[in-house]
Amino acid sequence: MSRVQTFQEDCAEILKDKLARGEIDRRKFLQLAGALGLTAIAGDRAVAQGAKEVVLVNWGGIANDGFGNHYGKPFEARNPGVKTIMDSSGPSAGKIRTMVESKKVTWDLCDSSAGSSILLGAQGLLEPVDYSIVQKGDLPPVGFAYPYGAAPYSFSTILIYDHSKFGNDPPKSWADFMDFKKYPGKRMLRRDAAVTLDILLMGEGVPMDKVYPLDAKRGLDIARRIRKDCVYWNSGSESEQLMRTGEASMGLIWHTRAKILSEEPNSKLRFSWNQGVLQPGIFVIPKGNPSGKLAQQMLASMCGLPEPQVELLKFLGNGPTNPKAAALVPEAFRKFNPTDPDNAKVQLVVGGEWWGENYAKVNEQYLDAIAG
Repeated sequence: MSRVQTFQEDCAEILKDKLARGEIDRRKFLQLAGALGLTAIAGDRAVAQGAKEVVLVNWGGIANDGFGNHYGKPFEARNPGVKTIMDSSGPSAGKIRTMVESKKVTWDLCDSSAGSSILLGAQGLLEPVDYSIVQKGDLPPVGFAYPYGAAPYSFSTILIYDHSKFGNDPPKSWADFMDFKKYPGKRMLRRDAAVTLDILLMGEGVPMDKVYPLDAKRGLDIARRIRKDCVYWNSGSESEQLMRTGEASMGLIWHTRAKILSEEPNSKLRFSWNQGVLQPGIFVIPKGNPSGKLAQQMLASMCGLPEPQVELLKFLGNGPTNPKAAALVPEAFRKFNPTDPDNAKVQLVVGGEWWGENYAKVNEQYLDAIAG
């Protein structure tokens, strides 16, 4: 046996011992094993599962606390001996792909999107959702349950406008958004084709039930035509700032950001759910995830318990998806809930399948169109 092999075996025993004694958690165990080239134990599902931990990955900020308190703790309470580990490093599709292809997966559940679940699932990089464990009845009937992902929360892209600029006749639809003569001023769009093109097509008169299959060429033509009258955002905080400073008179924005803006002291900003685009907050399970069935069980808990979803709405602004949750939402929060029956009925549910199949190509074309 070579010195390298001896060293690796010694390291493996030390790591296993530390894991057994609780000195490191399962995520750290797998990270260290992978870094030391110990691929055998890094991929040892039996060792990993013995730790009874589920690593839930999000995009950071207060979402880390929100998901930990309202997804992690309820699952731990119902499953004694199981620990939820929060990871806020950002579960991008690229990172998931790298983990799975290198066979060094340390994540169990990842905050993703409908499009990414379809794309990564088709590439064999995700575990299919086990719908004998995750109950489809705990989700809305359309757009929230996919073969490789399910949605325990929701959010919407909606219309926001500066009330002080339009008096008693504010914009009420995306057709108004496109009426630069009646409603002058810069428009705010996202620097991303998904949902933006849906909205531009509705602004040109396409009925909500005719948006899909999406006429990408027409949408791109509209984006190209109005680009000189638009400003663009990349992040939620940037969208807030563009509206707060008055750089745009109206725009499309995530409902969580609209809530923040509308509640600021002396705010001039208002929002409308009409023709909003309702989107699922999809969680996916990377192929070969260490916790195995536990990840499916946790996803079932996240989708199946309405009370924690309501608390997440109060804390983070994300909408619940369990049909039983709407009745539990306090009156003061209903106007901020994208899945409240009154709000949901006037919105378009995003076509996750269409975007999953077409996003890469269409988004590149969109970025070219708005760049000129």
